[in-house]
Amino acid sequence: MSAPWHADGPALERVLADLIADEVRRLRPGGSPLPQQPWSASMAFDDSGFGLDSLERHTLAAAIAELLQLHDSTVIDALPAASTFGQYCALAREALAQDGRRLTFRTSGSTGMPKACTHALTMLEEEVDALAAHIGPRRRVLVAVPVHHIYGFIFGVLLPPSLGTHDVIDVRPLPPQALAGRLQPGDLLVSHPAHWSLLARFGPRLPADVLGTTSTAPCPDALADALLALGLARLLQIYGSSETAGIGWRDAAGAPYTLMPHWRRAVADDAVMLRRAADGSEQPAALQDLIEWLPDGRFRLAGRRDEAVQVAGINVFPARVRDVLLEHPLVEACAVRRMSPTEGERLKAFVVLRAGATPAALLPALEAWVRERLSAPECPRAWSFGDQLPADARGKLVDWPIAPLLPPQVRGCTPDN
Repeated sequence: MSAPWHADGPALERVLADLIADEVRRLRPGGSPLPQQPWSASMAFDDSGFGLDSLERHTLAAAIAELLQLHDSTVIDALPAASTFGQYCALAREALAQDGRRLTFRTSGSTGMPKACTHALTMLEEEVDALAAHIGPRRRVLVAVPVHHIYGFIFGVLLPPSLGTHDVIDVRPLPPQALAGRLQPGDLLVSHPAHWSLLARFGPRLPADVLGTTSTAPCPDALADALLALGLARLLQIYGSSETAGIGWRDAAGAPYTLMPHWRRAVADDAVMLRRAADGSEQPAALQDLIEWLPDGRFRLAGRRDEAVQVAGINVFPARVRDVLLEHPLVEACAVRRMSPTEGERLKAFVVLRAGATPAALLPALEAWVRERLSAPECPRAWSFGDQLPADARGKLVDWPIAPLLPPQVRGCTPDN
């Protein structure tokens, strides 16, 4: 790559803006939002702009230092004293010019503190080289994901120059109809399954020669086929994680994944792959998914090792949601699952109530209970009630259909999800 990524002013601003917005959402759950992006360099952190207090500003400084690995730079002490968005950007650019060899991305897990995953920039650039060769030149890159997470950073920051473009457009605020109207031949749309499903459902036919990428969660085969039927020329599905970056790709629904050129299988351990570093050495990486290897070296995914499911690209753990529901004094037993592809893309809960409790009276209280204790992606959106959990003849828990309104009832946990 000819120029460092941070030399592109708008790219660095997009990364910092997404990081700041994400951190403020964590600090103010349900609180007042920040002004809509893009932000001017003069946007102040005090009440005339972002309205940040001293704790929030120190947290943002720490988050920027972590993402960009600024701990040993000469500007680290100046970050907390910055008073405008432009000062953050200038300090970050100065520090990255000193040493920008590593970046740290956080996982999007919904339990505990998200895990920090540090990557050498050279290894991310190696992935970009492979992606650019596989995708080919593009006129523009339209991004529907945050660029401070690893998928958005690779595809929305590092990749565009290697595709021959610096024209990067944030399309997250656009409804699917407006987005489809903005697409042009030669575009690459970087998105995720939940966003792609909206485009497939509500978008008009797409112009010719528009390519797409999807990651953060498995893309259902029916969705991939629907997008091609809508006119998408190709959908590149990426398998990877914050811990590993991209590992494999496929271009067709239902096809096995092909390892990216810098990865190989660790034959002695199916839970590990080996990534080639720039110096030729290999580094092991543990996999979060069960892998089914095929004779030709390609692979299929066979489920999560940690029993997580993904909702809107965020790992959530149904067992944790179940535990929270069982803490309610009127819940006798419950089961929590991700909806089937035909039902939706959120969690559903089956609840057995204690004697004397009725679903109609308790449902609003259960919704409030989870809202107060769980993140929005963790909140069940469909509720079923019964005298016992659904099980087969062997007593093994089985799936259950979403039933009509009360019981169950499909209702939202928060207005923005």
